[in-house]
Amino acid sequence: MSSSYFKITGKNPLSGTVIPQGNKNEALPLLGAICMVEGEIILENVPMISDVLMLMEVLRYLGIEVTEIEEGKFSFQKTGSIKSDLPEELCSKLRGAVTLAGPILALNGRVFLPRPGGDRIGRRRLDTHLLALQALGATIEVFPDGYEIKTSRLKGTDMLLDEASVTATENAVMAACLAEGTTIIRHAASEPHVQGLCRFLNGNGAKISGIGSNILTIEGVSSLKANPSSKPHRIGSDYLEVGSFISLAAVTRGELMIRDVNPEDIRMIRMVYSRLGIEIRPVDGGILVPADQKMEIIPDYHGATPKIDDSPWPGFPADMTSVALVTATQCNGTVLIHEKMFESRLFFVDNLISMGAQIILCDPHRAVVIGPSKMYGQKVASPDIRAGMAMVIAALCADGVSYIHNIVQIDRGFQNIDTRLRSLGAQIERIEE
Repeated sequence: MSSSYFKITGKNPLSGTVIPQGNKNEALPLLGAICMVEGEIILENVPMISDVLMLMEVLRYLGIEVTEIEEGKFSFQKTGSIKSDLPEELCSKLRGAVTLAGPILALNGRVFLPRPGGDRIGRRRLDTHLLALQALGATIEVFPDGYEIKTSRLKGTDMLLDEASVTATENAVMAACLAEGTTIIRHAASEPHVQGLCRFLNGNGAKISGIGSNILTIEGVSSLKANPSSKPHRIGSDYLEVGSFISLAAVTRGELMIRDVNPEDIRMIRMVYSRLGIEIRPVDGGILVPADQKMEIIPDYHGATPKIDDSPWPGFPADMTSVALVTATQCNGTVLIHEKMFESRLFFVDNLISMGAQIILCDPHRAVVIGPSKMYGQKVASPDIRAGMAMVIAALCADGVSYIHNIVQIDRGFQNIDTRLRSLGAQIERIEE
C-alpha cells in the first residue's frame, strides 16, 4: 500500500472554476445493481477513486466484464453466472462491498458477505441490512469472518427499517426488485444517491415508486434487462464534494465557481453555511462562492449558541459534519457541532487542536468550536475520508507547512484531489515515501 503524504503550504486563496466528481455513494450501489441486470450497462461520470476501482475488481472476480470506454465512462456485462462468495481480501478493505449482498442474494438465492472494511469512525452496524433481507425471506448464519445469507425464494413484504440507513435501503430495494410480490419499505433513506439507484433500476425494468420519499413501493419482476435504446446512466455530482469546495473557498478567502451542481442537493448545506456567515450564490449551471465572506456565526434567538447537527435526508449530511467543524474554526463566534451517527468520527479534532483550533470535545458526539482561530502548520494523519478532507481544508488556511499522512483514506473518496486543488491555486504536493 502506498505510504504517500501531502505537503501543504497554507494561506493561498483558492480561485477559479471546478467541476465536482461523480457521487461515490451512488456509484457503489450501482455497481452492485449491475450484477442483477442482463445485457450491457454503460455508466458515465464514474468517480475514479480507489473505493470504486476496488469494487470494479470485485465485479471482475464475480464474473462481470468491465471495460473503460474513456475516463469516467465504463461498460459492464456479465460473462456468465455470478459467483455467490465475495472475495474476503478485497471486501475487508471496502465498506461499499456490502451493497452486493442484496443483488447477489436475489439473483442466486445465496451470498457470503465477508465483514466489510471502510472508515475508522466507530461501529458501523449491519443489522439493518440483515433484518431487511430477513424480512424478505432470507436466513442468516453468522461466522467469524462474515455472514452466509440464503433463501429459497424472496417474497415481498411490508417492512419498517429500524433506522433510515442509506446502504440498507439500497440493499432492500435491490433484493425486492426480484422478489415475488410487492414490497413496501418504510423509514427508507431518500438521499440523492438512493434516488439515482432507483431511477437506474427502473430504467432497466424494475418497478419502484415513491422515489425521493421515505416510503418506497417495489413490485417484484422476474428479471432486469438493459434497454439497448436507452442512454447511458449518468451518475450525479457529489454534493458532499461540493460542500467541501465551498468550505475551501470560504476559509482561504478565494472566489470559486462550482459547475454541474444540482441546487436541490445542497439546500440544507446552503442553509447551514449561511448560519456560519458564508454566502453561496446560484448561477446558471452551478454556484458561486464569493471572496468577500462575512464568516460570522449567527446565534440563535436570545443569543443562544447555535447548533449544527446531522440528520437523515433532507437534513444536514453526517458526512459533512467534519468539514463544517473545520470551517467553523475560521468563523467569528461559537457553535456546537453534534454528530449523532458515529462515536469516533469527531476524534480527529485533536489534530485541529494541535494546529491551534479552539475546540472543546464534550463527548464522542459533540464539540464546541470557538472561532476564529489562527491555525499553524502541523504533522497529522487522516483516520477517514471526511476527516482527511477536513484536515486538507485546515492546512490550506493555516500559516506555514502541514504534512498529512495516511492519505490513502482521502484517495478513497476524492479523485486526484491534489491535482485539482493545485489548478485552483493551492500549494499542495503529493510525496511518495
